[in-house]
Amino acid sequence: MVIVSKAELEILRESGKNLAHILDTVAKEIRSGVSTLRLDERAEALIRESGGLPVFKGYKAYGSKGKFPASLCVSVNDEIVHGIPRADRILKEGDIVGLDIGMRHPAIGGLITDMAITVGVGGISLEAKKLIRATEESLELGIREARVGNHIGDIGHAVETRLKKDDFGVIRELVGHGVGRDLHEDPYIPNFGNIGEGEELKDGMVLALEPMATAGSPKIMIGKDGWTYQTKDGSLAAHFEHSIVITKDGPEILTRSQ
Repeated sequence: MVIVSKAELEILRESGKNLAHILDTVAKEIRSGVSTLRLDERAEALIRESGGLPVFKGYKAYGSKGKFPASLCVSVNDEIVHGIPRADRILKEGDIVGLDIGMRHPAIGGLITDMAITVGVGGISLEAKKLIRATEESLELGIREARVGNHIGDIGHAVETRLKKDDFGVIRELVGHGVGRDLHEDPYIPNFGNIGEGEELKDGMVLALEPMATAGSPKIMIGKDGWTYQTKDGSLAAHFEHSIVITKDGPEILTRSQ
């Protein structure tokens, strides 16, 4: 979306700050022995307590057989995104967990913010630490390029360059996107690209940037549940995401608790 009023921007700021606080709270509950369903239940309760609505629950994606059944996507180890929480999916020491969450604010037509992080369960491998760090840094570098007059390709180039520096796989089929009035809006934002190519970035654009990387091959597949994307070779995957707004003074991260 493109922001057309100060009121819309303030709603997105409030929603994004609340969402970041919710995700921070849920992430602190990750430990060995916890089910992914428990994390989802906690996330939904916190969203509703804040006055928001869980935007993922009931979402129907293009090509999916049914609606997404949860408020939080919980993707473990080789799962990249859209992992469905389950009572029998119990986290264990050494796992890495991607948490992806979206919230609709009831004011002004129900504006949406969206974000994701990847965290470890207890002690994790050096490879996992390196993958998580590189993916988070690639998001930070992509955000720096989200400036008025730059292009979609500038963002993708920054993300891709950082991930390839450590020889991590750059997933090409899954991308970032516009966000705001709907969960997925134009433009789509690949995590690869060339400087100066793609749509020009303009003041007021609200975007969800979300690098996704693998420790092995970037080839992916869809799981039996019809939702969960996994690495084809079983290698670890990491995912980070922020909703941002592009301003004349540079990019502003909406999904930050501070």
